[in-house]
Amino acid sequence: MTGLDEVMATLESEGTEQARKIYRRHGATGPVFGVSFAVINKLAKKIKVDHVLALELWATGNHDARQLAAKIVDPDALTLGAARSWLRSADDYVAVGAVAGVVAASPHARRLSDEWRDKRDEWVASTGWLIVAFSAENPDVFTVAELNSLLTQIEAEVHDRPNRVRHEMNQAIITIALRSKNLQKRAVAVAGRIGPVVVDHGETGCKTPDAVPYIEKTVAHREKKLAG
Repeated sequence: MTGLDEVMATLESEGTEQARKIYRRHGATGPVFGVSFAVINKLAKKIKVDHVLALELWATGNHDARQLAAKIVDPDALTLGAARSWLRSADDYVAVGAVAGVVAASPHARRLSDEWRDKRDEWVASTGWLIVAFSAENPDVFTVAELNSLLTQIEAEVHDRPNRVRHEMNQAIITIALRSKNLQKRAVAVAGRIGPVVVDHGETGCKTPDAVPYIEKTVAHREKKLAG
């Protein structure tokens, strides 16, 4: 199963009305088969990395095909043009998350995060900040000083940014805190001063995590895991 037509036929056969309704509630507006993430992950494991197929799947505009594309694409082979094209066509936060995840693993993570974070468009800026959330623990992408600067920006701007940008800024606080003890202390202080970050999740059961307890819980879990 390596051809586009065969993969699309498989995705269509795995779709359900229940999943389609769920994805619509989460913002999917284009064609959607309604394939569970479990099935998409299974297909991705079978296909492995297929960069050409990933580009073809994304170009279909189908929600499920794009989720699969993000799992089989080769981030190292992703060009700046392709990354920008994917973002231009992403019109819901699930697709934005897929783009951000791929870009964060690519050589363009820092460049495109810098390019997108301060844009007025909600999806573009969301992607830029989500790249921060995905990359904060990678010293090859952001230095400690740069993350401190981003925390300063988040504190100053988060409540005035568009809905999903607020969500991704909040996520960035959490992952920045996981980089080091000093950043953890600073991020917790920033989150405390910011207070609750209000995000409208529409007709879904999603909630915006409270940064401070989430950080503390994650750090405790990691320490417990290291202790064996």
